[in-house]
Amino acid sequence: MKSLLRHPIVSSVLGSLIWAYMVLCARTIRWTVEGEDRFREAWKADNGLIVAAWHSRIMLLPTIWSRIARKLPSKAHPTAMLISLSRDGEAVAKAIEHLGLESVRGSSTHKRKRKDKGGLAALAKASKRLRAGSVMCITPDGPRGPAETVQPGPIVLAQRTGAAIVPYALDCAPVKRLNTWDRFMIPVPFARGAMVIGAPIFVDKSQESEASIQQVGYAMEAAYTRAAELIGRKD
Repeated sequence: MKSLLRHPIVSSVLGSLIWAYMVLCARTIRWTVEGEDRFREAWKADNGLIVAAWHSRIMLLPTIWSRIARKLPSKAHPTAMLISLSRDGEAVAKAIEHLGLESVRGSSTHKRKRKDKGGLAALAKASKRLRAGSVMCITPDGPRGPAETVQPGPIVLAQRTGAAIVPYALDCAPVKRLNTWDRFMIPVPFARGAMVIGAPIFVDKSQESEASIQQVGYAMEAAYTRAAELIGRKD
C-alpha cells in the first residue's frame, strides 16, 4: 500500500482530489476574516514572512492565498509551503501546485534514527526565499507533533533570515476530526468559518529559543481562540 501511494500516477490523482476539495471549501465556507489589513501591510515590507498554522488545518491553509495573497504584488520567489517528504506530503505538494503555489520538501531529523530527511536542504531553500523577502507557509507543530505545540524550526528560520512570523488561525463548524496525532480536520463545504491573522512577530536573535517558542506559542493560541469564538465554538 505504501509503494502504491508513492506511485506518481496515484499521488497525482490524490493531489488533484485534494486540490479540488481545498478550492471547494475555500469558496463555499462562509468566512469571517480578521487581520486582513495587517497582513496586507506586512506583505508590503521588505522582510520575508513565515505564515504559521497548525498541521491539522492543512485542508484549509490555501484559503489565505485564494482570498487575499494571490491578489497582492509578486515577490522575488512565489509563495511556498514547507512539506514533509512523506507519502502524504507528496499528495499535498501536488495539490498546491494546482493553486500556483510551490513546495519546499523536507522533514526534521528523526530523534532516534538521527537521520536527516531533507531537513537541512529544506532549511537552506526556505532561508534563501525568506532572505529575498518572500513568503513561506509552515506548520510549526508538524510533521510529528506534539499537536499545536510550536517546534524550533520556524524560530530558527526567523532568527537566520530576519523574517517575521505571522500567526494564521483557521477554524470552521461543522467539521470532522480524524483519529490522528493532530486530530486532522476535514472541513465541510458551506460551513461557518473563521480566519484570524495575527500581528507579525519579529524574533530577537539574542533571545533564548525557549522564550521565542513561548512567545510564538502564546500568539498562536490567542489567534486560534479568537477564531473559535467567531464561529461560536465552545469546546
